[in-house]
Amino acid sequence: MTLLAELATPCLLVDLDRLETNIASMAGDARLKGVALRPHAKTHKSAQIARLQLDAGAAGLTLATVSEAEMFVGQGFTDIFIAYPLWVDAPKADRLRALLDTCTLAVGVDSAEGARALAAGLDADDRQRLTVLVEVDSGHHRTGVPPEEAGLLAEQATHAGLDVHGVFTFPGHSYSPGARQQVADQEAEALAAAAAALEDRGLRCPVRSGGSTPTAHSVGPGTMTEMRPGVYVFGDAQQLELGTIGPDRIALTCLATVVSHAGGNTVLDSGSKALGADRAPWASGYGRLLDHPDARISSLSEHHAVVTWPADAPRPEVGSRVRVVPNHVCNAVNLADTLVICRDGEVRERWPVTARGANT
Repeated sequence: MTLLAELATPCLLVDLDRLETNIASMAGDARLKGVALRPHAKTHKSAQIARLQLDAGAAGLTLATVSEAEMFVGQGFTDIFIAYPLWVDAPKADRLRALLDTCTLAVGVDSAEGARALAAGLDADDRQRLTVLVEVDSGHHRTGVPPEEAGLLAEQATHAGLDVHGVFTFPGHSYSPGARQQVADQEAEALAAAAAALEDRGLRCPVRSGGSTPTAHSVGPGTMTEMRPGVYVFGDAQQLELGTIGPDRIALTCLATVVSHAGGNTVLDSGSKALGADRAPWASGYGRLLDHPDARISSLSEHHAVVTWPADAPRPEVGSRVRVVPNHVCNAVNLADTLVICRDGEVRERWPVTARGANT
């Protein structure tokens, strides 16, 4: 059995007990709310973790790209929603047709042009096998149409030959301190307005899909039919700062070695090529140390992470190891080939990052 002290650093560790707890907790919450859980697998990109989610009751997977869908379908997953307004050219249409032969597939649209391009790449049979959801903007102001325009777009997509089943949104502005309940309310209002806009045009809207990790526990009865949180499986430093998750639920950390105290700094070998470089404007650093809650990563370069410590706190010795909580766990995972799965301080398995780099 490999011990943590024997691992080469930096590497990503997954605490299996915490991972299983997080998966079970979100699945149980979805059941209590009467909402289907379709977790966003772009967070973990792991076939093994996706199986744990489905075994706990998830209805299917959410993904961000066609190549992610190809990777997961290749591992035997058969119910996929690509929650993204795809622009479909001829090569991508070929890939979608191949997926339709092996799985139940839904995709997003947020423009008439995108809907027509999607329809043009598929024959009539493929268009009927593919489910389409209209993306609406619930306040994040990234992609999606205003809720009141969802009916018009759904009608345009239907006239193009697509099978529209409903609407979806991503309340990404929930990743902001103190905004969770307000954003959850905006999300509920946007989905209700979008569904009404479809129904006003005589179109059905059986699917109202939403959700994020910060808002998942604020979802009210009847708000949506499915939710798509992703980060909840691992947690990260952003979720710690937002108060969405406590330190006892952080399931993924980057094991790093203290390599230098030069200039009075504490420097780790877990730079941006291990942690990712994300830092929200409100974040207190580029990451945290799980076992040293007052320490912050104050700067990052490719292979260096500089840590700021409280003035009176003892610093770890050069050569010692620490566990770093990345700011944005999705990016950290996409930089790794494998996840080191641990239980009780021992390495149990190594799981490949199945869909690493699947960005097309």
